[in-house]
Amino acid sequence: MIISEKRLIELQNEIGYTISSTDLLNIALTHSSYANENKGKFQHNERLEFLGDSILSLIVSEYFFLRFPDVSEGNLTKLRAGVVSERTLVNIAVSIDLGKYILLGKGEESTGGRKRASILADTLESLIAAIYLDGGLEQARIFVLKYFKDYIEQGLNGKGFRDYKTELQEILQQKSDLEIEYRIVEESGPDHDKAFVAKVYYGGEAIGSGFGKSKKEAEQQAACYALEVKPL
Repeated sequence: MIISEKRLIELQNEIGYTISSTDLLNIALTHSSYANENKGKFQHNERLEFLGDSILSLIVSEYFFLRFPDVSEGNLTKLRAGVVSERTLVNIAVSIDLGKYILLGKGEESTGGRKRASILADTLESLIAAIYLDGGLEQARIFVLKYFKDYIEQGLNGKGFRDYKTELQEILQQKSDLEIEYRIVEESGPDHDKAFVAKVYYGGEAIGSGFGKSKKEAEQQAACYALEVKPL
């Protein structure tokens, strides 16, 4: 099975870019669960996701590097982290309704995979890679700056990066001296593209969980959940 031409055209009209290779776009939208269920008859998008992650990071890094010639490496890293976070990727994926175009295995489909943050974020990165392979870096840059513009502006205004762990610690320490602990509870993916799930515990009770491409990002997302999704 491949995605119908009508749906592919619909997605490309939505993003304002036409990928000349239908096969490439299909791969970008194929989750590994679908490929596995079909015994390898179809290529999945994990390799594209790996490439797209790097391209996105390059484009955003270059933008901040050129815009802020006097900003330190550490602060440039914080600015970039605020823009290329999973939360941003998911928000953009939702804005273009990317979930409805993804090919998923029956198991992922039945458990809400179309709305799962990690799948949406990974598929958006795969789409960025497909645009890059089809149209080159300039077309990928146009796409990224178009959809990430608002998040980049937030970074420029000092709102792009929040240290959720520090914020959470400051709030909890005002309440009591109970221990705050972060644990990595799940690790998946190949060595070159790991994904982590972290939980934050307060006095032994789990108060937030988060996903990230690094342990630090997962812990930040867990703290964010505790602060914004499950108010203390």
